[in-house]
Amino acid sequence: MTAARAAAAAGLALLLATACTAPAPPRSQASTAAGTACARPQGPPAAEKPTTIDVVEQAYFCILGAYYSGATLDARSLLTAGFVALTRELNRNGRDLPDATMPALTGDREADWTAFEAVYRKITDQVPDLRDRLADVTLQAVVAALGDNHARWAHDVQRHPDLHDGDAYGLGFQANVNGLQMDANPGAALPPLFVTAVQGGAARAAGLRPGDLIEGIDGSAPFVDGQATPAIAGLYPEYPEARPVKLRLLRQSTGRRWTATLQPGLFPRDPAGLRVVRSKLVDDDIAYVQMAQFSPDSANRVLRAITRLRTGRTLSGVVLDLRGNGGGSPVEAARLVSAFVHGKPTAYQCAVDGRCQTMWTDDTVELVGLPLVVLTDRGCASACEHFSSAIKDLRAGLLVGTRTAGAVSGPASPYLLGDNTVLSFPTRHHRGPHREVIDRIGVPPDHHIPLTPKDAAAGRDLALAKALTLLRT
Repeated sequence: MTAARAAAAAGLALLLATACTAPAPPRSQASTAAGTACARPQGPPAAEKPTTIDVVEQAYFCILGAYYSGATLDARSLLTAGFVALTRELNRNGRDLPDATMPALTGDREADWTAFEAVYRKITDQVPDLRDRLADVTLQAVVAALGDNHARWAHDVQRHPDLHDGDAYGLGFQANVNGLQMDANPGAALPPLFVTAVQGGAARAAGLRPGDLIEGIDGSAPFVDGQATPAIAGLYPEYPEARPVKLRLLRQSTGRRWTATLQPGLFPRDPAGLRVVRSKLVDDDIAYVQMAQFSPDSANRVLRAITRLRTGRTLSGVVLDLRGNGGGSPVEAARLVSAFVHGKPTAYQCAVDGRCQTMWTDDTVELVGLPLVVLTDRGCASACEHFSSAIKDLRAGLLVGTRTAGAVSGPASPYLLGDNTVLSFPTRHHRGPHREVIDRIGVPPDHHIPLTPKDAAAGRDLALAKALTLLRT
């Protein structure tokens, strides 16, 4: 399972866990023209059924009724994207049709849907064996047309019987450009591409090490003129895809160049890596806490870890390591901010007309009362960026590392579709404590210290070293 897919699955689980208590949009906004409810899930969905044009219709009107900018969105952009995907899939299967032509659209949402549906049904009636696949790609394209990193169609994400708790799937390593970044903000990726951690599986068997440069992926360069290419996505295959990946590698310390073909597969995770919160004492007086995601109760677990490390000694500060934290609950983010500052807004959730709801600190949370340094990188996304921007804007601590992911459009709300799949998207967009846009931009650190291949190879953590120096001074 890729980093992006794992983050999406974790986000979906969190959405479904809170869906029963989340307020539903007004009926007038949550219903389709045909009266089909854009309904919130009541617990996990039942087994999926085939996606049909009726499900595409439900999703289309659900987006127009409840999405952040649905009221002002030009619906023709959604239908055009869907039709592009439809015709590409026909062509991919060698089944293109002479009458697969986009109908004229006028801007009338209901009339345009009627015209689209009529042509769609005429096409799919001629290729009934492709009907399910064409519905899939059409709906995927409609959602992708929103260009929103928190809008997704959760389709075919059930756990495979071979994939058990504690298992990972993939090539067995992480690179400095991760799957989340390639999905949400690939333009922010910087060369060179290199291995940052070897987790197991094929990578360990092939002898890969942190710091190894990846110069080619299946014969393609990972960067061209400094821009990331789609080849990088090949490092993060989706389960249960089993296509081998051929890498061209360079180990700078020895000058060795070689190729390795890695077969994706299942491998056991490091048990320590399964914990959401890990902590240790550094130099006898600094609490180091690593937080993998903002899952339920994670803020309390961080605070309990600090309390344990503080027992019987005087601490001089806290290092909170959020590198690779893909986000989670905005409530947990606001709660953790509240341990370092009171009486302040942590974020704003804004409607398309500019009206915003304020997310305040929870001043019932006891203040830690210690200097704070937060470690960030391009893997810090969503709720992680909510927390990081609040800590920086409110001067509650310092950020060290690199800019965050820029994947924080807004908290997503889930809606159950007729095929028992889940469509989710923000009804409001996120703004920082100064009402600044963070999405697609990220939060810059106070001290920019990127990881380099040589540091990765040597096991040096200069960002952590800088954090410790800041806390000492």
